[in-house]
Amino acid sequence: QVQLVESGGGLVQTGDSLGLSCAASGRTFSRNVLGWFRQAPGKKRELVIGATWWGNTIANIDGSKGRFSLSRDNSKNTVNLEMTRLNPGDTAVYYCVATVECGSTLIPSQEADYAYWGQGTQVTVSS
Repeated sequence: QVQLVESGGGLVQTGDSLGLSCAASGRTFSRNVLGWFRQAPGKKRELVIGATWWGNTIANIDGSKGRFSLSRDNSKNTVNLEMTRLNPGDTAVYYCVATVECGSTLIPSQEADYAYWGQGTQVTVSS
């Protein structure tokens, strides 16, 4: 059974930093695109940042560029999200995701392109 399990969410204050981790099991994702989506209350899920299998990353949300970074360890089947200078607009449930396709050079931005999803972890930023 393939699983993506996130950890590290919580309640922080504006300006704080927070790291999220995702551990995959059941198969290797060393050749798949990995990423993080988020869903704020009343909004659709959106891709925050994604990475190709060799580590090329793209931040999809303008507000996250320069504040959010992704790192992946293909040997450990893990992917991390580091978030800095958090603000209340970052409050959301954050999901770790992975594609089915291997070896892609593109990072898709649509939910339907990601077959594997974690259960989500809540990040709340207080003002």
